[in-house]
Amino acid sequence: MNKLLLRFHQKLAVVGLLFCMAALVAAPLAAQTTVARGAGTTIIEGGTGSTGLGPYGPFTPVLTTVAFHAERNGRTITGSFNCLARAPEPPGSTGASQSALFDVNVMNVVGQITGAVVHGDKATLTGTATVTGVGAGTNLPFTVTVQKGGAGATVVLKVSGLTFQEILLDGGHIEIEDGER
Repeated sequence: MNKLLLRFHQKLAVVGLLFCMAALVAAPLAAQTTVARGAGTTIIEGGTGSTGLGPYGPFTPVLTTVAFHAERNGRTITGSFNCLARAPEPPGSTGASQSALFDVNVMNVVGQITGAVVHGDKATLTGTATVTGVGAGTNLPFTVTVQKGGAGATVVLKVSGLTFQEILLDGGHIEIEDGER
């Protein structure tokens, strides 16, 4: 009787396992969804700051071109982040006019996004980046917090021990997925 009962339980376990495997195979694969994406030109609040930066005097304006996207596939976050900062020629440079010609590459951040958290109209994206110019290095951790919207939306980049508060100007747009995660 015990052997018969044992065989019955073994067969029941095999049938249960087969049902579980069938459910996993039949379940749809997790769809890739956009967490956040955007692009545009920003201006860094306060430019080079009250103490200046390198050859730049205090409050020299800095424009950036920023572009990013982050996707979620199940529990995995992937994406990329790019931010190119430009300033006018520093004072004392040959041909420097301190005009509105932002033609000097001050910093470039190129990174892979590996984390994302959405809270309302903001997303915080994290990853590692290669930085050239100010704060140069490779495989540096970065955090960028972006706000949904067009002109006036904010971008806050933290990398190389520096924090850049940026405001999106005309022509740019940032999208954030709905819902809190």
